[in-house]
Amino acid sequence: MSHPLSDLTGQPLAWDPERLPDQTGRTIVVTGATAGIGYFAAEQLAAAGADVVLASRSEAKLRLAEASIRREVAGAAVRSVLIDLASLDSVSRAADEVQALPRLDGILLNGGAMALSRSETTVDGLPLLVGTHAVANVRLLAGLLPALVDTGTRSGTPTRVVHTSTGFVKQFPIRVDDVLRTPASAIGAYTKAKTVTEVFAFELDRRLRASRRPVASLVVRPGVGVDAKTPERRGVRDSSTPYQRNPYTPWAQGKDTAAWSAVRALTDPDAQGGEYYAPAGRLRGLPVRVDPLARTQAPSADTAAEVWRQLEELAGARLPLPETA
Repeated sequence: MSHPLSDLTGQPLAWDPERLPDQTGRTIVVTGATAGIGYFAAEQLAAAGADVVLASRSEAKLRLAEASIRREVAGAAVRSVLIDLASLDSVSRAADEVQALPRLDGILLNGGAMALSRSETTVDGLPLLVGTHAVANVRLLAGLLPALVDTGTRSGTPTRVVHTSTGFVKQFPIRVDDVLRTPASAIGAYTKAKTVTEVFAFELDRRLRASRRPVASLVVRPGVGVDAKTPERRGVRDSSTPYQRNPYTPWAQGKDTAAWSAVRALTDPDAQGGEYYAPAGRLRGLPVRVDPLARTQAPSADTAAEVWRQLEELAGARLPLPETA
C-alpha cells in the first residue's frame, strides 16, 4: 500500500512508517498478535528485521499468523508464545518463557478482551476488561522487568514498554480511584480499563526514571482501524475470518496503518519514556507525538499511587520500583 510522504497538514514527513530504522538484533513481544493491529505491528517489526514474538491465547491462530508473516516478509524471524490474558497463571507461564530468551528489547501491550461486556469475568474473577487490559499486563511486566532491565543495561539503549490506549479516554472522563468499580455501560467499562492503563503507564515511567532503570514506558492510541480498509492476509484477514462493519469506515484507516503509532513508539530512536503517540488526525493519519491528558499523565500523587497499589494487589505481583516523591 502506498502512502503520501506528508502529514495531514501537508508538512514534510518527519517519520516514514514504510522505512523503519533497522531492528536487526532486537527482540520484541507483541500481545494480541494474531489479528488486527497487533498482527500488522508484528509484521512491520519483522519487516524491519526484529525477532518478533507473537503472543496470543490460540495456538491455531498463532500458527496462521506466523505463516502469514513468513509469506509477507522474506527471512522473517518470528516465534510464538501462548498467553491467555484472562488467566494470571497463563500470564506467568508466558512471562517465564519470554524472560528465558537471550534478550528482550520491547513489548507492545496490545492484547485484551474486545467483547464489550461489563458482566463477564476472568478466570480469576476479575472484571473481564480491566482484568485483561490492565491487571494482566501488570502481572506480565512483573515477570519481564528483569529481562527488560538486563537487555537495556547490556545494550546501552533503554528497552521499551508500549501500552495501547484509546481515544475514548479523552472523550469520556472516568474516575479510577476504585479499579474494580465497573461503569454501567460496556463502553464505559472499556474506557475505564484504558484510563487505568494510561495512569499506570505514566506512573511506571516515573518510577523507572526515578530508579534509573534503562526501560521506557510509552502510551499509544491507534485511531480507528476497520476491516474494510485492511489488506488481506491469508488466515488472518480474509474471507475465512469474521468481518466487522464499522460506521466510521469512510473516515477511518486500515488496521495496518492503525499499527503505526505503536510501531513508532517501539522503533523511533528519538522516542522517550512518558511520551504519547497517535495518528495525526483524530481517527487516522501518520504517527506523531501528542500531548498526554493531564488527568492520566499527571494525576495527584495519591491517585497514581493508589492505582498502582490496587493493580499490584489484583495481579498478585509486585514491580520492584519505589514510589516517587
